[in-house]
Amino acid sequence: MSHLAKARTVFDIELAALKAVRAQLDDSFDRAVDLIVGALGERRKLVVVGIGKSGHIGQKIAATLTSTGCASVVLHSVDALHGDLGIVNDGDVVLALSYSGESEELLKLLPALKRFAVKIIAITGSAKSSLACHSDLVLNVRVPKEACPFNLAPTSSTTATLVMGDALAMAVLQARGFRQQDYARFHPSGAIGRTMLLRVGDIMRHGERNPVASQDLQVKEALLVMTRAHSGSVSIVDGRGKLVGVFTDGDFRRQMAENEKLLSEPLRKVMTRNPVRMREDALAMEALKIFDSRAIDDIIVVNTGNEPVGIVDSQDLPKLKLM
Repeated sequence: MSHLAKARTVFDIELAALKAVRAQLDDSFDRAVDLIVGALGERRKLVVVGIGKSGHIGQKIAATLTSTGCASVVLHSVDALHGDLGIVNDGDVVLALSYSGESEELLKLLPALKRFAVKIIAITGSAKSSLACHSDLVLNVRVPKEACPFNLAPTSSTTATLVMGDALAMAVLQARGFRQQDYARFHPSGAIGRTMLLRVGDIMRHGERNPVASQDLQVKEALLVMTRAHSGSVSIVDGRGKLVGVFTDGDFRRQMAENEKLLSEPLRKVMTRNPVRMREDALAMEALKIFDSRAIDDIIVVNTGNEPVGIVDSQDLPKLKLM
């Protein structure tokens, strides 16, 4: 079997495993979500425990839950028996991961956890295991087989556990009414947070870097305005200062080949009317959407009176870490 064929086989086995686990979902999942949401509503947390590969998967599940507003911590099964159990409080929910449900280190931890007023949700592949029997709820992730040719190395089972964790996180997110703005609050230093928290007014060029010209100004004079502002476009206004059009260096190149008198033409004759514009209080994320959908380099920013107060230049976005 070629390497490519082997890769496809692994994908097929794990996809089949996920379909099998999906078919096993029942009302225990609903109750698990309600249990977690209830605990969070009382300002409690989710404690994720596991050992070995399950422990690694647990770290990712906890990270996903935390990033979506579900307070979660990882408790190592062995370290918990040597002092780390102090992070557990009454009212918390414990998410215990063990595919076999018979991991010795995890089973040793259960009596200690039972001393707290906590609920235990097991994610396991054995609904009759010791872990399952000592848990309040069981989420079954039993898979037909591992992708390992010896059916030993955790592969399909860890994938299924990870997806079950993602499903929990997304269901809890939905149940709590978690919004995009909430997600951004937990990611203030990332590109997601920046695009969702920053306003267009925060990223636009303004003042001397915002080229604005009257519609009666000649093209040759407008080019000087653009040059002084180091911009590839100029916002065009009427006698009341309202935005009526835009003229870009691209417009100049295209029209120059057809109009020998272009330099002396007034902007009102050569401008593009009704240009794309945004309000200064719009989210920066909306600017990204416009750049992605329209073949333009600049977006004019206007105030409530439709007066051009700035310009968003696509060249600035990488420096602002928004692209």
